[in-house]
Amino acid sequence: MKIVADENMPLLDTLFGAHGEVLALPGRAITPAVVRDAEALLVRSVTRVDAALLDGSAVRFVGSATSGCDHLDLAWLARAGIQVAHAPGCNAGAVVQYLLAVFCALRPQWRRLTVGILGCGAVGGRLYQVLQGLGVRCLVRDPLLPPGALAASAGLDELLAGADILCLHVPLSRQGPHATHHLFDAGRLARLKPGCLLINAARGAVIDNAALRRLLEDNRKLTAALDVWEGEPEIDLDLWRLVDLGTPHIAGYSREGRDNGSRAVHEAFCAWLGLPPPPAPPRPQRVLELAGRGDVLAEAVLATFDVRAEGCRMAAALARGGAPGAAFDALRRNCPERREFEHYRVLGDCTPETARDLRLLGFAVG
Repeated sequence: MKIVADENMPLLDTLFGAHGEVLALPGRAITPAVVRDAEALLVRSVTRVDAALLDGSAVRFVGSATSGCDHLDLAWLARAGIQVAHAPGCNAGAVVQYLLAVFCALRPQWRRLTVGILGCGAVGGRLYQVLQGLGVRCLVRDPLLPPGALAASAGLDELLAGADILCLHVPLSRQGPHATHHLFDAGRLARLKPGCLLINAARGAVIDNAALRRLLEDNRKLTAALDVWEGEPEIDLDLWRLVDLGTPHIAGYSREGRDNGSRAVHEAFCAWLGLPPPPAPPRPQRVLELAGRGDVLAEAVLATFDVRAEGCRMAAALARGGAPGAAFDALRRNCPERREFEHYRVLGDCTPETARDLRLLGFAVG
């Protein structure tokens, strides 16, 4: 069996090597000619999978090691009889880690603020559970949930007016009653609470990037942290210069998140072949010693992932000149390894309350 795969997927040889020949390529180099005689295709979000890519090919299985699937033409793939799998929630822990790092970096008093969550699926739901456990006031908007499903449910107007921090976790959709393309247009951006911290770790086009740029040019009462951008990898550099924190679509790029995506696709691949999936390997822990001065929770979060360093890495890469799109892709491809909270055992003095909070995030303590 020939398997064509995005080279940025981890564990390709470990998981898929026994099933056939694995041809690993950059995601943007996967073309109709490359996949014509392949039976399986493994991708990430940079590869658009549709009739233009696969019509006339031998591909019968498509797996995307991603939480979202807006890069897959699901209707065409179903009509073509191609089995499809993706990995919803695979990077939920990584994105929550990214969000808490942004909170700690840009809003040190975040536990006293109101956090709005738009979209309460795998990622938004995980964030909501963590924040509820920490006693943080939340407002949640998800029109796909039944009325009253969450005590913190709010209308969109209430979310815009009441959130000190607003986190976007909706899929990108262009049609239907709950379409999210440019959901945050100029009008909705202008209605955000003054001083709001707006964080987008969903899909770039959920926010009208041109409208956000114009707003930030005219009004500094909004703080923006963007991990996703319209037109990736060719992002709006003028917008990037205006945001308070910009990163190259790496919110979900933890070691665990990426491994989870590959393992979820491999499990579906094995089911397609009628084979049992292999058992998950044990996960070792690393000791994290904290100084224990000041905000111990923030120290622990930023010790595992200082998101400001990612912002500096992006700034340095773009400052070197050259093609911004190529730099953006290289930043993602060469992202430093990041481990999630569960990988660490925290040592150091902390109160019982702080130890409880650390365990809630996933750390082992003591």
